Amino acid sequence: MPRIAYFDCLSGISGDMTLGALIDLGVEASAIQAAVRSMGLAELSITSTEVKKAGFRAVYVNIDHPPEHAHRHLHHITEMIDRADQIDSSAKALAKRIFHQVAIAEAKVHGSTIEKVHFHEVGAIDSIADIVGTAVAMTQLGIESTISSPIPTGTGTVTIAHGKVSIPAPATAEILRGVPIAPCDIAAELTTPTGAAIIKATATGFGSLPAMTIDAVGYGAGTMDLDGQANVLRVLLGEIADDQITAATKVESDRVVVLETNLDDSTPEQLADCAQRLIDAGALDVFQTAATMKKGRSGVVLSVIASADRVGLMEQLIFQHSTSIGIRRQTMDRHKLSRRSETLATEFGDVKTKVVTLPDGQERMSVEDDDARRLATESSTTADAVRKAAMLAWG
Repeated sequence: MPRIAYFDCLSGISGDMTLGALIDLGVEASAIQAAVRSMGLAELSITSTEVKKAGFRAVYVNIDHPPEHAHRHLHHITEMIDRADQIDSSAKALAKRIFHQVAIAEAKVHGSTIEKVHFHEVGAIDSIADIVGTAVAMTQLGIESTISSPIPTGTGTVTIAHGKVSIPAPATAEILRGVPIAPCDIAAELTTPTGAAIIKATATGFGSLPAMTIDAVGYGAGTMDLDGQANVLRVLLGEIADDQITAATKVESDRVVVLETNLDDSTPEQLADCAQRLIDAGALDVFQTAATMKKGRSGVVLSVIASADRVGLMEQLIFQHSTSIGIRRQTMDRHKLSRRSETLATEFGDVKTKVVTLPDGQERMSVEDDDARRLATESSTTADAVRKAAMLAWG
């Protein structure tokens, strides 16, 4: 049965909390230390100790290293990971994926590019150790899927390299786009950019604890002490039945409304204009099917898939911008693969991609066609060359 980890983020998530929970699940701190040291960080040490948080035991991780003042770029960290001889290929790929989430967010926040943006807090040695150590530990534990509870960020302000900012910090908020946020009125930074990136890169779903057989439970301690609750991250490790994994981790379900209308007197120009207006207004999909209408006339069936809250607007647009005088509607269940957007740095520039998680846990990436054609034009190359470069960057 597939190996699954459930992240219970009642008190948020950070890199050291994650590493502590995974060590508590059975990974040796010395093995993580050896892996991280092989990145060229020979003087780094990783130690773990049991502590109490609001009466509950948890593992606290301390990372010690000589002081430094380096501001690293993504390619510096990638090179460090690539030359590490104590990290296997799966852990390297996961670590790069986590750092890539940070790079995308930092570039967006600072109006830069993935190649040019430099990391501050996440580029520090302790954060590098947290991320790479997490990737090594998750690989050693054989975790194939991860589900997380909604993420609390905390409230108030926090001081970062650029000064005082509201919680969640800008990079954290950007990383957590598309991730369910849990309401929380605790005046503290509960979720850090490192923790947010770990969840964004690994979680295949969000929600309550799924139907699973629990083999072990790990508790990772945060640095702060909170009023009224333990500042710990709980990770439940176990197995999930094959017949449950689709519902729990890989395939999402929702309900949509399908609108249809038969048209035999709209011009191609009208249909194209109407379809574009529907897409611009939030339709999930718009398509036309050739059909033979009454009296043998050639026509089309215009179909629109939309969320329930958009149906009224969709019908208004169809009536206004086509020759329709009647619309059929059906409410239907829909299953869809878990997906996320990623921006990849290529030799031609940043390109947007879509990554879907297949039912067996593998991932499939496709390049956004508009981006591929734009970069091809700007670089005097082909869209296919851009797609190949993106696939190489994705690894």
